[in-house]
Amino acid sequence: MAERPPSADELALDYPQGEALPAPGATLELRPGLRWVRMGLPFALDHINLWLLRDQLDGREGWTLVDCGIANDATRRHWEAVFSSHLDGLPVLRVVVTHMHPDHIGLAHWICERFSSPAHECRLWISATDWHVARLASQASVGQGGADAAAFFASHGLVDEDSLGKVRARRGYYASLVPAVPPQYARLHDGQVLSIGGRAWRCISGYGHAPEHIALFNAEDGVLISGDMVLPRISTNVSVYEAEPEADPLPMFLASIERLRALPEGTLVLPSHGRPFRGLHTRIGQLQRHHDDRLAEVLAACTGTPRSAAEMLPVLFKRPLDLHQTTFAMGEAVAHLHALWGRGGLQRSRGADGVWRFAAR
Repeated sequence: MAERPPSADELALDYPQGEALPAPGATLELRPGLRWVRMGLPFALDHINLWLLRDQLDGREGWTLVDCGIANDATRRHWEAVFSSHLDGLPVLRVVVTHMHPDHIGLAHWICERFSSPAHECRLWISATDWHVARLASQASVGQGGADAAAFFASHGLVDEDSLGKVRARRGYYASLVPAVPPQYARLHDGQVLSIGGRAWRCISGYGHAPEHIALFNAEDGVLISGDMVLPRISTNVSVYEAEPEADPLPMFLASIERLRALPEGTLVLPSHGRPFRGLHTRIGQLQRHHDDRLAEVLAACTGTPRSAAEMLPVLFKRPLDLHQTTFAMGEAVAHLHALWGRGGLQRSRGADGVWRFAAR
């Protein structure tokens, strides 16, 4: 993600580490037993934050890893450097994955296999919903690519044949980033408490971004591993996909982040993208206002003339979009239209051209 001047919203948050970032293939210790890893991504959003927690499991000393990065040679190479020089000579004992998106689960299979032995199974820990969806998606065309995705986007007004052809060609897109998912896992669910390094980490489920996202909160130290549910610089993607074409994820996402308001404002938030920050309640309010503003813009755009999701792209996104960004943007545009449709502010109809359009009541 290209650097830009901080916005007023960003300046309202506190970044305890300042501009410090972990070097590639290294870690940055935030406090004893908590280390920050940062891996690159080949997208406009060019990095993901991953976390190492000092642990003891089944009588063995080592580390719990939270999220993995995508499956590519660069990420494997950087992990090998971390494993050889930054784990104090100790193994990874288990891999906790917040959700099934490729940048979070992509290398889970590789890491679990690498640290498993006849005496100890390095297990994947994840919600049941996300494990099942990840297994399906790694073996088939589900989400962000293939003929079904192209047909879904076309039904919402994306008519550019070059773009649709590229979407059709991405049939194996998820599997290219997540070539395998561990065939066994330990289930995470809302309210469950994990003991990691003698500290209690409570699982908090979230919806709207992924099927069953799990954030982790340690009350003793006041630390939240927020995954993608709360990010400091950007708004979390909330999309409708072809597998669930009438989904209404935005109200679920907004309800999920509102639940996080029960945590202390001074919580240290460890997000998957951006820098660790304090100001959780402030950021929740910013995200809620962001979506209120976008919903108002969409409603205004659909007043008088029915509009498709593709026609909402310049309303919701003021910058040029590449193909990867366009697939997310289309899903998010549909999500905002569906939120207004679900609450009765819009009605939808399908034209003779097969395109869904939405109009204010």
